[in-house]
Amino acid sequence: MTNQITALSRSCFFNLRRLKSIKQSLTPEAIRTLVQAFVSSRLDSCNSLLAGVSNQLLDKLQRIQNAAARLVTGARRSEHITPVLRDLHWLPVRQRIMFKTVVLVYKCQRGTAPQYLQAYCELSARSSRHLRSASSSLLAVPRIRTNYGDRSFAVHGPRVWNSLPDELRSPDITLTTFRNKLKTLLFNV
Repeated sequence: MTNQITALSRSCFFNLRRLKSIKQSLTPEAIRTLVQAFVSSRLDSCNSLLAGVSNQLLDKLQRIQNAAARLVTGARRSEHITPVLRDLHWLPVRQRIMFKTVVLVYKCQRGTAPQYLQAYCELSARSSRHLRSASSSLLAVPRIRTNYGDRSFAVHGPRVWNSLPDELRSPDITLTTFRNKLKTLLFNV
């Protein structure tokens, strides 16, 4: 993933420099739309594949997002970026990856995701004993021997899903409500 992230970083910073040069002739809404189209969409594209990569690689992606947020808001490099990201309602890169993964698991649980992914999101096996955890919508996490296996959707998806609070794993919650509550939870992490 190092080569992929390096190429993505180079491309995004190139686009940010081009947008910075024309920023004075655009409205704030237009610059935000262009940043969304040329930078944020590239960060979000297949970012669930980035689950479990090193912090060094994720920091490169976070720098891209920080630069994009500063371009949109006009914030200085010396200002703290967390309040800027909150004002824009942008989750940091690590939380974006988690958000997309958990929403995909939610869709697998509801039967709206592709069939091949639904097979990875099965409820944990019921035991002969009646435990309180049996009704908590926990997913089975397969045992894996390698670090690359930990990054797979079959392991990472159920693991992240199981770490959510019970109210988010409720089967009665709609997708819109789920996304709103999940984003609120991730902003507070």
